[in-house]
Amino acid sequence: MSTFLSPWMQSKAPQLVLIFITIIWGGSFLTVQYGLNFSSPILFVALRFAAAAIAVSIISWRNLKGFNLKEIVAGACIGAVIAIGYGTQTVGLQTISSSESAFLTALYVPLVPIFVWIIFKTKTHLMTWLGAGLAFIGLVFLTGNGFGSIQLNDGQILTLLGSIAIAFEIILIGHFAGSVNVRRVTVLQLVFASLFCFLLAPCIGETQLPMFDWRLLMVLIGLGCASAGIQLAMNWAQRVVDPSQAAIIYAGEPVWAAIFGRIAGERLPIIALFGGLLVVLGVMVSEWKPKFLQKMEKEIKP
Repeated sequence: MSTFLSPWMQSKAPQLVLIFITIIWGGSFLTVQYGLNFSSPILFVALRFAAAAIAVSIISWRNLKGFNLKEIVAGACIGAVIAIGYGTQTVGLQTISSSESAFLTALYVPLVPIFVWIIFKTKTHLMTWLGAGLAFIGLVFLTGNGFGSIQLNDGQILTLLGSIAIAFEIILIGHFAGSVNVRRVTVLQLVFASLFCFLLAPCIGETQLPMFDWRLLMVLIGLGCASAGIQLAMNWAQRVVDPSQAAIIYAGEPVWAAIFGRIAGERLPIIALFGGLLVVLGVMVSEWKPKFLQKMEKEIKP
């Protein structure tokens, strides 16, 4: 059996790693929400990514030589959108549940190809637009209001802004991935994300570091190691795994968040659960390219 499984697991290692990090990612929403009992949100994110930068540096210290300008620029750009994405998401978690936050954050998947189309003028597949439409309908129901009264609260708006920033994170990782050292850029993006959050915190009134608490320290260490692993895995696996396949795998993240949230006692309304289901369905549809449509496109081309 081991002789049979070993080659298979080796060939599927990138996909299996991404599946594993979606489980960790899904559980992190609930952990962040708990950590906010001991810290203000932006400083919490700054400390989280400082811990992640230290963790990656420890396991990558042999690679941390010979930084070049492109890697510094890549790290700064990716770090900036990470700071915005996770900062807004963390502030939003003060007023919405971890399950709802995860479903709203998952909207980054159908947003990625749309932004790529806008920025790089690349053709966008019909299924991408269909998936984006389903995700939007899901968003409406996820707010708990339905079409009769579309009204987003502050936490939901901030989380949506975070999903846009995370979409740009994926675009930038894809843009730089083939021409930089993965480990060096991962360290740089985490350092810059932490630095930007520390610089932003006083501007929004967060002027004091949280009081020392062993529970907060354990949360930061855990999240720091998780963030380090997630960023390294994304940067490594997405050099091998097709972006469409990776996006479908990432669609499992809000499902895991909802499972962990339910275990912890969260109970979303039925209409919100239906909305979350539509978001995940929209994510998967946006990355599904049926063969008959591909054949039709080839026949239409001059």
